[in-house]
Amino acid sequence: MIEFVLDGRSRVATYMQLVLQVKQSLRVGLLEPGDQLPKVRAVAQSLAINPNTVLKAYRELEIEGLAEGRPGVGTFIVRTLAGPSLVNQADLREDLVTWLRKAQAAGLPRDDIAALIDTTLRATLDGPAPKDIS
Repeated sequence: MIEFVLDGRSRVATYMQLVLQVKQSLRVGLLEPGDQLPKVRAVAQSLAINPNTVLKAYRELEIEGLAEGRPGVGTFIVRTLAGPSLVNQADLREDLVTWLRKAQAAGLPRDDIAALIDTTLRATLDGPAPKDIS
């Protein structure tokens, strides 16, 4: 089951942080169709937030067709976002964990690691397409 974490420094609305965490979990296969999301009351208590915030997040997931509420039972995942590349993710995650530990051992604080990843991601995946040398 997913365990939500909030970033108090984030500019992203609290409910949207919950939505994004569910989507990330769906993309990497941590959540699958049929899985139940934590009860609204439990999430609200563990994160010290208003239950309406959790309800808003769950409603957003329903609107997007990712979850469905079952009265008296809970909210369940109905669709995945994991693609065919999911089978390769375990090895890639292992490599990433090794790299993160190496960065941490080199003395980089969390924010510097995040900045390095973010800027490299943008430069690599969103940057200009490589020029054809032929």
